[in-house]
Amino acid sequence: MLGEAPGIWVESGFQDMSSKRSAPAKAGLRVGVIGAGVMGSNHARVLAGLPGITLVGVVDPSHAHRTRATELAGCESFETLDQLLAAGVDAVTVAAPTHLHHEIALACIASKVHVLVEKPIASSVEEGREIVAAAHAAGVTLMVGHVERFNPAVAAIKQAIKGEDILSIAITRVGPFPPRMSNVGVVIDLAVHDIDLIRWFTESDIVEVQPQLSSAVAEREDIALLQFRTASGVLAHINTNWLTPFKARSVTVATRGKYVMGDLLTRQVTECFGFKPDGSYSMRHLPVGHDEPLRAELISFLNAVRHGEIPAVTGDEGVASLEIATRCLEAPAKPAASSSARKTPRRVAG
Repeated sequence: MLGEAPGIWVESGFQDMSSKRSAPAKAGLRVGVIGAGVMGSNHARVLAGLPGITLVGVVDPSHAHRTRATELAGCESFETLDQLLAAGVDAVTVAAPTHLHHEIALACIASKVHVLVEKPIASSVEEGREIVAAAHAAGVTLMVGHVERFNPAVAAIKQAIKGEDILSIAITRVGPFPPRMSNVGVVIDLAVHDIDLIRWFTESDIVEVQPQLSSAVAEREDIALLQFRTASGVLAHINTNWLTPFKARSVTVATRGKYVMGDLLTRQVTECFGFKPDGSYSMRHLPVGHDEPLRAELISFLNAVRHGEIPAVTGDEGVASLEIATRCLEAPAKPAASSSARKTPRRVAG
């Protein structure tokens, strides 16, 4: 979860609750939400309505945020993480600002609490790896909140390309500049979703990265054209920016046998197939579910906790996507255009 928030989240010398059991009861689970911004409030809303779940409360140093979340979910609120842990929880979801993910996740893991942490898993790959190692050592479930995997349109695309020889993937994720964003650019905020989808669709690691980044309005990159090659040979492209006046989210996948197009906002997925030598082909709209992605994600996490299963998005997968996003930002900038060329944005990031 991105953005900034004032106040203290984790008190120094948090209580060591490591004596708590790491395997919660199979039936009811006591769950807390850390971070009561827009995303955290939605976590609380969904959790409050799930059967077999007791929403213990939400944590946020902001009184206004706590008030909004408690009104939405009808639960208790806490100013610090220590207070939530003292109340007793089996699992938490972390929707605090990204730079706090590392500290909060480690505190919860030390207390033998299962953790779902919003994407990106941490501010750096090193911090992400530390979280993964701690969860493994403690024997607790760690899942990363790449919620787009739970979009019914994405699930339909994944099913449509199952067993296919994938050739290329193109993803567009654009929209207006979000006022709440201040500490990251479009690669970490938006493109990391699609880096995860490319890895998930292809079931292959990304081995080549070719980014083109620019800062037209913001201090950090607000335009990114990213090209990738996976270990399996798939070519992929991500187009993302904060300069489009409306949101657009689309995915196209070309395989040797079909071409699949999906609109992730309208949740319409179309499949072209049966290509003939004369250029003709067949087309059909695929069935798409209606589940709320966040609800499906939280149910998946809680089921993994209940049954001790591998979560849908593991900590290692979250770190891998963050590592590719970081590589995009670390790639050297291209030479500036000549003075005779059309005027370029204020600054090239990279």
